[in-house]
Amino acid sequence: MAKKAVATLKDKTAGKGSVKCIRMVRSERSGAYSFQEDIIHPDKEKDFFAGK
Repeated sequence: MAKKAVATLKDKTAGKGSVKCIRMVRSERSGAYSFQEDIIHPDKEKDFFAGK
């Protein structure tokens, strides 16, 4: 039988857990878009999307 792998984003030190945020960032040099992703605390997601 095949085993099923399950990934969790819960961090024991964060208390509430974590969220994975993905945003598109445009390169100034080439003009192409790339994706920036990070696993952060839910309280800091607005700062992540603001580019801080």
